[in-house]
Amino acid sequence: MIYKYYGPPGTGKTFKLISRAKAYARLGTPLHKIGYFAFSKKAAGVAKERMPASDKNLPYFQTLHSFCFNYLDLNKEDIMQPYHYEKFGKEINVKVKYADKYNKEEINYLTCDNPYFQLIHKAVNKCISVKEEYKLWEHNPKEILWPTLKYISDNLVEYKNAKNLYDFNDLVDLTIKSRDKENFPKFKAVFIDEAQDLSPLQWKLFDVFKQKSEDVYLAGDDDQAIFVWAGADVERFIKEPAKERVLKYSKRVSRTVQEESQKPIEKIMGIRKEKHYLPRDFEGESLTISNLNQIDLTEGKWLILSRTISKQLKIAEELKKKNLYYETNKGKSFSVTLYNTAMLYESWCNGKILQEKEEKQIQEYLGNNLFNRTINWFDQFIKADEKEKLYIKNMLDNKQNLNTKARIWLSTIHAAKGGEEDNVILCLDMGNKILKSIKRSQQRNDEEHRVWYVGTTRARNNLYKLKAKIKRTGYQL
Repeated sequence: MIYKYYGPPGTGKTFKLISRAKAYARLGTPLHKIGYFAFSKKAAGVAKERMPASDKNLPYFQTLHSFCFNYLDLNKEDIMQPYHYEKFGKEINVKVKYADKYNKEEINYLTCDNPYFQLIHKAVNKCISVKEEYKLWEHNPKEILWPTLKYISDNLVEYKNAKNLYDFNDLVDLTIKSRDKENFPKFKAVFIDEAQDLSPLQWKLFDVFKQKSEDVYLAGDDDQAIFVWAGADVERFIKEPAKERVLKYSKRVSRTVQEESQKPIEKIMGIRKEKHYLPRDFEGESLTISNLNQIDLTEGKWLILSRTISKQLKIAEELKKKNLYYETNKGKSFSVTLYNTAMLYESWCNGKILQEKEEKQIQEYLGNNLFNRTINWFDQFIKADEKEKLYIKNMLDNKQNLNTKARIWLSTIHAAKGGEEDNVILCLDMGNKILKSIKRSQQRNDEEHRVWYVGTTRARNNLYKLKAKIKRTGYQL
């Protein structure tokens, strides 16, 4: 039997899946007969922690790629890493800068600043040929040339075969092809979270699970399907025959935030599942602002969301000018090494006896200066970046505790999916590139509306909409 839970933001779809998994365990289902698959290691870990069992007893609480990796009995050395792609690029004389986001978190879609690789990965995810995807690809004709694309695609296959390497799509494909092997797990129940983000290739793996399992549970929200650009098949999620239930009570969003979130959803022209849910019993507020100076960021917890990385970097510069401590997915807003060394130096000034490695650590910033307890670190560290030094000093002077988590988190909307915060600042600037892309197809336009829906629904209490400096590049919320 197939069951499907539609979960609008904060309605507890993950909680529902875990509760069902607990029920199977409680009724005596062996834990190795329960498969729970999430889209990140963190999410899978959370699900595992909530189960009344030890980690060793839950072998199939993992990501889909981890499942395939373990099933195929591979080693880390067998998997394509960013440096492999860069090395491959050098061999065929193609510049490649490869950022593999799911190398840490196993997000199912990777990013690469090379459009050729983007297209190749999308084609595989969609289970179509590179030629077919090329004809569909929304790109600048000067950006991708078919002869070059074919050359890269063909050579990539040869490179992986020669080196006995596999990428993440290969793992899924090989697992599907070996589904009839005796060692393929036979589950009592399989649970798949965020199913709206499954690609056609991953849906094929889902079909294998259907064959090998008595019950399958899907949870997701088609209105939050923001990875269609990478090949996600949201229509398959909507149309998959199942016993359906819509979760109707959000524990996250306030009444005002819910009202704001419906605006982008109402603009979707393509297929979607009509859903209605009730917000928290809290009014909240929504304000449109022109700049960050209109908000007091010195208190409270904040999530600042941008549509693009370039906008995120601009916001980061503004926060630094205000001497505000923030964090991003890449870490803290300041040099942790410089800060730790400064604090070590101050401890030495106060009488701490340094170890040899600690002396060397400090010496890196001293240059020709000698250790001197009468001179503060700011004046003594002549080899440190001046802007970085001043930034840390000003924050310390403002009594900000840099050893704790920051109150302000800075992220793109895509990277913040699944997160939430009391106060959210949503930067409405899309940029010219996105503006041009959404004009090319209705599907792309619909996906953009979903992106802004995700952005608005990260707010628990209050939503602040930061207007774009150029009106035409701003999303109309």
